[in-house]
Amino acid sequence: MNTAGFLAATARSFGEARAVSVGDRLIHTYAQLHERVARLAGGLRRHPAVAAGDRIALVMKNSAPYFELMWAAWHAGLCVVPVNAKLHPREVAFILENCGARLCFVSPDLGMDFTAMGGQPPALAALISVDDDAYRALCRADPLPMQAVAEHDPAWLFYTSGTTGRPKGATLTHRNLRAMALRYYADIDSVSTEDTMLHAAPLSHGGGLYSLPQIARGGHQVVPESQGFDPSEMVDLIGRYRQVSFFGAPTIVMRIVNHPSAARLRAEHMKTLFYGGAPMYLEDLRRAMTVFPGSLLQIYGQGETPNTITSVSKAMHSDSAHPRHAERLSSVGIARTGVQVRVVDPDDRDLPPGEIGEVICRSEVTMAGYWNNPQASEAALRDGWLRTGDLGSFDADGFLTLKDRAKDLIISGGTNIYPREVEEVLLLHPALAEVSVVGRHHADWGEEVVAFLVERPGQRVSDAELDALVVAHIARFKRPKAYFRLEALPKNNYGKVLKTELRARLAGAQR
Repeated sequence: MNTAGFLAATARSFGEARAVSVGDRLIHTYAQLHERVARLAGGLRRHPAVAAGDRIALVMKNSAPYFELMWAAWHAGLCVVPVNAKLHPREVAFILENCGARLCFVSPDLGMDFTAMGGQPPALAALISVDDDAYRALCRADPLPMQAVAEHDPAWLFYTSGTTGRPKGATLTHRNLRAMALRYYADIDSVSTEDTMLHAAPLSHGGGLYSLPQIARGGHQVVPESQGFDPSEMVDLIGRYRQVSFFGAPTIVMRIVNHPSAARLRAEHMKTLFYGGAPMYLEDLRRAMTVFPGSLLQIYGQGETPNTITSVSKAMHSDSAHPRHAERLSSVGIARTGVQVRVVDPDDRDLPPGEIGEVICRSEVTMAGYWNNPQASEAALRDGWLRTGDLGSFDADGFLTLKDRAKDLIISGGTNIYPREVEEVLLLHPALAEVSVVGRHHADWGEEVVAFLVERPGQRVSDAELDALVVAHIARFKRPKAYFRLEALPKNNYGKVLKTELRARLAGAQR
């Protein structure tokens, strides 16, 4: 089944329903979106450089054309390569060359100049702005019938954020995307034409894939006028629409919670706020639950198995009477429907509840492999089990708690120290806005714990106060041996803290 079949079915049954808006401006009904997609698909397939199965890259901000191109590519039997619009042209060039993209579509205000890098990638036939005549000509082509695809054909080629090296292209098939969408209905929400999905997070990441189950049931997709995230704008849009859902990294959620506009948020208009992609610390989550009561839902997934490993449901968030409520809020929940999740030792033996090991998972949503990278694919996938690189443990009820990325584990004097545990304690101090704990080389102990801090405006906290806080909650050997204060923590384009950069700063200071 071609993923584009979702849109075709919705347009047939709910043609007059709102499909895509920008702010409060309706751009397409479902009938209009489907016609636009069929014509654009015709333009893509009749392009002399494009053949069935080719990759089409989207280096674009959130916009109505993003949805047009996504669905047109699938309708035409092509593979979408979403690229974060904030990447440097050199990073974009690597992705385009690695995947062999034939066409690359860009937002009009993004300068993509490959001249300084020796010219554009050799396979790339055209770089097209969605605001120029070339794009408009593609959209005027004769409609193309939906093309047949095999369920294992690539549909979405997602390049990992590459914080530790060159990004790798996680290959998701039409079968993967269909399985992901169906699990949304099983575990998260039903969807109707009364629903609204706000897209402030990049469509090039998990936010784009969240549109699939929405569009398959006629949900209204709304892009902010800013084409990104602004707390006040989000509050206004929540007030404008009903049954609102949106995805946000914890940093996005907390920016709304901490913004003055939160006082006028129409919480009764909210349906579901998915958060994930980075740790949501318990104290932050409790504050968010007062601003978004009854709508918070946590998702744990990776680009290799998007949005679909475990979840903490809205009901679990609200069940404050449960004796282990705090522990469940600190976890990433239970396995999603049809997803197998294990915690294993280095020899792939299952570990009992309470013991920490690597999290591995297997499902129909798990990627086919990394594009043109058999060595990385073999390392990540064994018998269909994805090695997530995350360390975690189960409790007796099957709730998974993540400790850290395997590469972020601190080993001091032969003892494992999990940075998140230390970060959770430090964030209990009201003067701290953000914290990141990493290991620093130590001649005798191997590594020692250090913490990078961001203090709230106008507030200060001494090292002695922080030491006292830590030793009051966890073992003394986990206490940071140094505190470094920053204006902001370094983050990648998806809001994840770049611990690699923090460790690099430490290494430079030790030389």
